[in-house]
Amino acid sequence: AASTEIPMPTATLASIRPTNSVVPASTSEQPSPVFDLSKFSFPKSIDTTKHYLFYIHGRIIEEQGIPAVDPVFGEYEYQPILERFSSYGVVVISEQRVKNTDPIEYAKRIQEQVTTLLNAGVPATNITVVGASKGAFIAIYVSHFLENQEIKFVIMGICNSEIVADLKQNRIFLYGKVLSIYDSADYQYGGSCEEVFMLSEGNKGLSRYDEIVLNIGTGHGILYKPLDEWITPVIQ
Repeated sequence: AASTEIPMPTATLASIRPTNSVVPASTSEQPSPVFDLSKFSFPKSIDTTKHYLFYIHGRIIEEQGIPAVDPVFGEYEYQPILERFSSYGVVVISEQRVKNTDPIEYAKRIQEQVTTLLNAGVPATNITVVGASKGAFIAIYVSHFLENQEIKFVIMGICNSEIVADLKQNRIFLYGKVLSIYDSADYQYGGSCEEVFMLSEGNKGLSRYDEIVLNIGTGHGILYKPLDEWITPVIQ
């Protein structure tokens, strides 16, 4: 893991223990039925004492809808991921994107929602934006647009050579406190975000960063399931 001189904070076990210890069962064998996403919509009433977590899903949900099943990775367990985050007591905000969503335009939508929370009095330190695959690409742009050094971002399975080159060419900088997570076997889609960190650090918008390389062996498939190996660092 490549870190700045200021490491990412490490939470105690008590602070990351879920409020509901029941973890949703795996749905990899049988596709899940369509579920109601309404409880994960942007809240009508904002509690400024709560922690808010935006979860931006991968491209396959756009392409297939819910349920979405990859022939190699299995079902994208969207509901169990959201439920797992909710079990920690955070307010989870997530929605199913339409097919071929423009990632930059969608990032502006998330930017507006985050700004609404900030304007309502939610501390920037109580806001986390988590993106998986295409969702991580969107999260990077949200970070770039907001230019806020206190908001937290988790980008997972995104920094392959093509994406890194695109971000560098377009001078897209990361701001805030950023954690990158990818699996060492993700040869096609994931990779180290070190170059993006270095570019952003030079712009002085990046206040903290860290990177975790998992060795689960399923590559991009780690994003399809609510695995402790990446859920726990996100909550921390």
